[in-house]
Amino acid sequence: MSEPLTTARIVDEAPAAPWRLLCVDDEPNILSALRRLFRQGGYDVVVAGSGAEGLQRMEEGSFDLVISDMRMPEMDGARFLEQVRRRWPDTVRILLTGYADISSTVEAINKGEIYRYLSKPWNDDDVLLTVRQALERQALEREKLRLEALTRRQNDELRELNASLEAKVEARTAELRRAHDSLAAANEKLKTSFLTSIKVFTNLIELREGALAGHSRRVADLARKIANTLGLSPREAQDVFLAGLLHDIGKIGLSDHLLAKPVTQMTGDDLGQYRKHPLRGEQSLMALEELRVAAKLVRAHHERFDGKGYPDGVSGLEIPIGARILALANDYDGLQLGLLTPRRLPPEEAKKLIVEGRGRRYDPQVVDAFLALTGSVERAPAGEIAVLASELKPGAVLTRDLVSRDGVLLLAADYLLDARLIRQIQEHEASEGVRLTVYIRPPGG
Repeated sequence: MSEPLTTARIVDEAPAAPWRLLCVDDEPNILSALRRLFRQGGYDVVVAGSGAEGLQRMEEGSFDLVISDMRMPEMDGARFLEQVRRRWPDTVRILLTGYADISSTVEAINKGEIYRYLSKPWNDDDVLLTVRQALERQALEREKLRLEALTRRQNDELRELNASLEAKVEARTAELRRAHDSLAAANEKLKTSFLTSIKVFTNLIELREGALAGHSRRVADLARKIANTLGLSPREAQDVFLAGLLHDIGKIGLSDHLLAKPVTQMTGDDLGQYRKHPLRGEQSLMALEELRVAAKLVRAHHERFDGKGYPDGVSGLEIPIGARILALANDYDGLQLGLLTPRRLPPEEAKKLIVEGRGRRYDPQVVDAFLALTGSVERAPAGEIAVLASELKPGAVLTRDLVSRDGVLLLAADYLLDARLIRQIQEHEASEGVRLTVYIRPPGG
């Protein structure tokens, strides 16, 4: 059972930042009580004895939150808070009333657009908790605006660095707008600001890693198709899609060094830090009601069907069906990007690894739905072998495209290798510091 909230506990949990509060009331004893209550919580408290004085204090300096009494001479709380809303809309407004006056309270709500009203006499714990929640909500709104401004600034810098990227940015924006329209049609509750936030978070993640451009969208699209193939409801498929867009949001706090390293090469502290990102992702999304189901899928998208995944080690049907879908979609795209292996894999090789994990890493029915969408695994060409670049001999024929670590096509399939080409492949391998696996039909094979 969790510990009940008390004044002492709320004070201990108060933010370190010196939030500025303005308390307005025509009764000095009420102002003294409010000043004493909030100062012990580390708040910077200013008081005013009337609505006019309160407006004067607002003009002298900014405040994060205003608490106003309803019944005051000359200017009541409703008129005062209406002025605050019009002139300082970012300031959180709370009404304090000692009367059961419904019409006055409604007037204050309508004109002042207050966050909440509290009744006299008040409970200290309730007042402290209400103020803390209001300020936390305000902090989240400010952080959201900051992130949106940061994204706009970074996009401007990118356009200045390379004008040719403008067309790609516009195409990406148009693509996201189409996804936005599709989501709005499927769920009218998703407002424009909500979808904008999702796009901002997704872009922030992908800006950290250039190689990941489009990764979240591809994972989300494939996951939704698998969900539809399995017969999930439109709302369930929608939650899977949202989780796909945001599944890597917990990586925002990871270092560039860690993000650049394939998972198979991580050990010790690096692996421990990396495996915390599903939990951080869930925590980041739980505050939004429309994303709570998606948040649970984000938490479980690295669980394995055999129970050897993380962070909770659950297995089988204990893993939400959406998370089982997301695990496969994420790994399929990640294998092609080189996130899970030292090199990028072609789609068919990635598909083979997915099939090999059926019943162990992945839910068998999800694998079957995936294959129904993408087709069965192709068989390796007859006589094909995999060798290192150092083992190549003149006369061998490439059976697959030779692709660099960055996804650049070096040589197309069916190329006949001579000594000059082999030397160039080996020199490329040495300059890049990687080991290339080459699929060939040996000389005379």
